[in-house]
Amino acid sequence: MSYTPVEIRHVKLRRGLFGYRRSQVDQLLEEVTESFETVWRERADSTDRVEHLESELTRYRDLESLLRTTLVSAERAAHELKDQAKREAATIVSEAQAEARTITRKARSEHETLATEARRLRLLLHAALDALDEADDQADQRAKSVGPQTPTRETKAA
Repeated sequence: MSYTPVEIRHVKLRRGLFGYRRSQVDQLLEEVTESFETVWRERADSTDRVEHLESELTRYRDLESLLRTTLVSAERAAHELKDQAKREAATIVSEAQAEARTITRKARSEHETLATEARRLRLLLHAALDALDEADDQADQRAKSVGPQTPTRETKAA
């Protein structure tokens, strides 16, 4: 049985011939001693529990700090990777645009070359046709000046 301080103060011991009765005093002292030991043990257990909880609290605070640091680092790394990806994408796009411009320039140059070559060939063809027409005209004029001829084998085969 444990006593509270108020209960101990209100204990009334009976008096005997030469003072308080020894058996009652001894019994009260024994009960107070047991109560005190119980409270002392509970206090020690509570102190141990508080120390344990404080060490866990410190560990959790350290863990929280580590997690915060890790989260900040991860966010920073994610932003850096995102920025790097944007820069790489911009570089790839600009390289592609430059290559497209080069290909377009080459295609235009080749088109101009082909157009020039086609014009040259047309002129040669027209000149050849004009020469053939002149040759036909000259042949016709010679034929008119010489008179009718008998057909040869070459003209019959044609």
